Amino acid sequence: MAADPALAPRSPLVGLVVTWSVAAVGAILIGILAPSRAMMTWYVVGFGVCVLLSFGVQLIRAETRGFILRVAAGCLGALLVMGVISVGFGVASLFTG
Repeated sequence: MAADPALAPRSPLVGLVVTWSVAAVGAILIGILAPSRAMMTWYVVGFGVCVLLSFGVQLIRAETRGFILRVAAGCLGALLVMGVISVGFGVASLFTG
């Protein structure tokens, strides 16, 4: 009885880039559309969506090895992307009044 051949693992970067891209688009939309009094609340909601998306994307990938590391990398990257973009909007608001 022959063993099934091992498939080449898919690149984990695809799931990370998807999560980070959604974080960037979400942060930009929040910065443009959200009222200034509720902006930080919406950033927290957006980050929560990114955490769930990161978890879901890695579940769809269906590889157990490195699962926690990939989910953590997706969440941390989304946090950094949203943080940098929100700082940009904060600095811009200082000069626009």
